[in-house]
Amino acid sequence: MAAPGKCFLVTGPPGVGKTTLVMKVFESLKLFHPNLNIRGFYTREIRQGGERVGFEVVTLDGRRGPLASTTNSSPESIRWPAVGKYKVDLASFESLALPELQVKEHTDLFIIDEVGKMELYSSLFFPSVLRVLESNIPVLATIPIPKFGRDIPGVARLRNHPGAIVYTLNTGNGNQIKEEVHTRLVNIFQKQ
Repeated sequence: MAAPGKCFLVTGPPGVGKTTLVMKVFESLKLFHPNLNIRGFYTREIRQGGERVGFEVVTLDGRRGPLASTTNSSPESIRWPAVGKYKVDLASFESLALPELQVKEHTDLFIIDEVGKMELYSSLFFPSVLRVLESNIPVLATIPIPKFGRDIPGVARLRNHPGAIVYTLNTGNGNQIKEEVHTRLVNIFQKQ
């Protein structure tokens, strides 16, 4: 189980900047501590003509692939799970995200953006997230805010994890949360 204070979860409404905050922390850590071994992935919107048509998963070393789309009409996409208007490409997601969540020696930090409804359609994803938490390696992850007062079961389990510190992001506190998470992580790395 992750030790108290080693699991940092950023939540907030869609579009508030959770991914942006996590990427700023990642970039800051790499700039000031270039020898850290940071594994993980983030999700990014795909836009066409100003309209969001999907999401892609991007590993921290730059590999990318589709996560979900409104425009994919391949024969196999008929069987893909749907979240709203998006069809989730589980094979693509798993091929990129799951290798990044393998607990390996000398890993200093895992970044997981995000643990949400699309990602949780993968039956292999949440067990991988739990193994990361059990590894006692620090984790910085994003989770969605409960919708209509209801939390996704896997997300609720993370939110209530005894090692988790949850930050609720809004339009005015991003810099403060970024600095606090960065400082806490640097303190953990200095003690190791």
